Amino acid sequence: MPVLTKRYPKNCLLAVVDRYLAVVCNMEQVVMIPSLLRDVQLGGHGGQAQMGAPDLYTYFTMLKTIRMDVEHGLLPREEWQAKVAGRKADEAGKEAAETEEAKEDVSGELDLETQFHVHFSSLHRILTHLTVKAQEVTRKYQEMTGQVL
Repeated sequence: MPVLTKRYPKNCLLAVVDRYLAVVCNMEQVVMIPSLLRDVQLGGHGGQAQMGAPDLYTYFTMLKTIRMDVEHGLLPREEWQAKVAGRKADEAGKEAAETEEAKEDVSGELDLETQFHVHFSSLHRILTHLTVKAQEVTRKYQEMTGQVL
């Protein structure tokens, strides 16, 4: 696993981001044949995926996509909506924009510091959870290929 070169306090968001990026980079280096991860359950015994549960390949691609967003920034709102919605009707996008504007008006009235702390702690928690998932995908792949040290 790549060594972190920067020193941040343990719970600093930058430390969490660096740790996530390092673990996902390690996962990408270890997983040489991602297709082996298809239909393999993350925590399942026997390796078969349960109905509706995401397989390791799904986690692998999701973690890589999130890494790209973290490293290179988010797509503009319109591009992101088109990507997620699969280019649904423009009318649905307009409704979503109007709903978002209404939410922004209400949220503008709330305490900005409180909002910041809520989103900051959520982002910290999510990145920590994703880091653990990337470590689990890497470990499971190593077990499957006999690379466990």
